[in-house]
Amino acid sequence: MPSPTPPPDTSDDGAIDVGLLSPVTVGHDAGVSDAAVLDALVTAEVALTRAYGRVGAAPGGAVTEVASTFGWQDGQSGCRGHGVALGELVTAAVAGGNPVIPLVGALKARVSPEAATWIHRGATSQDILDTALVLVARDAAAEVADSLAATSVSLAHLARVHRDEVAAARTLTQHAVPTTVGARAAGWLRGVDRARARLDAARAALPAQLGGAAGTAAAFAEHLGSPEDAAALIDAYAAELGLAAPATPWHTERWPITELGDALVQAIDAVGKIATDVATLSRTEIGEVAEGAAGGSSAMPQKQNPAASVLIRSAALRAPQLGATLHLAAALAADERPDGAWHAEWPTLRDLLRLALGAAATAARLAGGLRIDTAAVAHNLAATGGLLVSERLSIALTPPIGAARVREIVAAAARGDDLAALLRALPELDGTEVANLLDPAAYTGLAGTFVDRSVAGSRDASDPGRDPR
Repeated sequence: MPSPTPPPDTSDDGAIDVGLLSPVTVGHDAGVSDAAVLDALVTAEVALTRAYGRVGAAPGGAVTEVASTFGWQDGQSGCRGHGVALGELVTAAVAGGNPVIPLVGALKARVSPEAATWIHRGATSQDILDTALVLVARDAAAEVADSLAATSVSLAHLARVHRDEVAAARTLTQHAVPTTVGARAAGWLRGVDRARARLDAARAALPAQLGGAAGTAAAFAEHLGSPEDAAALIDAYAAELGLAAPATPWHTERWPITELGDALVQAIDAVGKIATDVATLSRTEIGEVAEGAAGGSSAMPQKQNPAASVLIRSAALRAPQLGATLHLAAALAADERPDGAWHAEWPTLRDLLRLALGAAATAARLAGGLRIDTAAVAHNLAATGGLLVSERLSIALTPPIGAARVREIVAAAARGDDLAALLRALPELDGTEVANLLDPAAYTGLAGTFVDRSVAGSRDASDPGRDPR
């Protein structure tokens, strides 16, 4: 008798994207899920009722009823356990073109008539949806920034430990001049730190949205009795949510979204640069770097693929186009409410946040586990038989022997002649001078200084003894 067939796992049946084709985001995108957005929508609505209470307009009983019914807790970042069914809201949102319209009806139906009059009072759908997306973006950006901070700590440690380890710098894929492993890591560190600073600034500037039907706040002024009271309501609304108070509504002035988007793209660029270098340096024929937990191959058991770098690069290849779409939507934000441009922005911003969350978290793991193969670094440094210091030879030897003679010596060495022997044959040089000229460690310029400056300037590298690995 055959064994019974186990029931299929249907936990994600019907879901379009749970990360199967976007492994860089798996495990990092719960905060930008549809459920998280719904929580933020409810939070935005409840905060408006509370703002009316804060300015002394809504009765305390109504405010308490709305807040308690939908799970508001002081100090909690959003309403939980609000009881609004996501699936029903999704279906109902199609008719009106956004989820706020059916949400308002669902919320009002669950409270008393008196309390219901203070839900969504004077607001428009864009006020609530923009504010909700800002709430989601604020929390997601904080998580991205935390991952960038962890990455910085690891990179600062790497730069300190390998400050003076000389390596071959490469330009246009070829050996150029000497650098150091530390200088390379310091470059990664500077990129991450700058991206994090920009992201923090964009996050801190995120404003609430509350402008009413066409961004004039006329309904609020009418409900409250004066423009001054309407302005106070807007400030109270932002305070309830811990967001910046907007100087004016930004229904069609989309700088909060484009500036955040640009910061997210820059963050992904910064970790993408690290991933690109690690992928290159971990090539079999280079082998200077290895990931701490490399991936395998389904067909070739000998391979240790730089899986984390590959995933980060996949995000870095997708992110710029998403940022560009946010700018396109901003540029086409017609009239006082856009006809489609605003709608295109929602999933684009969410996708960009999702990529940033995954790429930054993966970068923190990558940076914390990087291994440097010092033997491979030394082997590659010596691969050109001293030609790596050709620039130095040109600078140092042109005065005594002339530029033409220097070019002849370098060309002969490039054809296979022994560069050291060619230099020792020059009567103008002695053996000590030749050894010094050919020492790549003597031609790293300010590499060590740049490492020190980068580490000292990193706010996450204040503990020089900390080893994040």
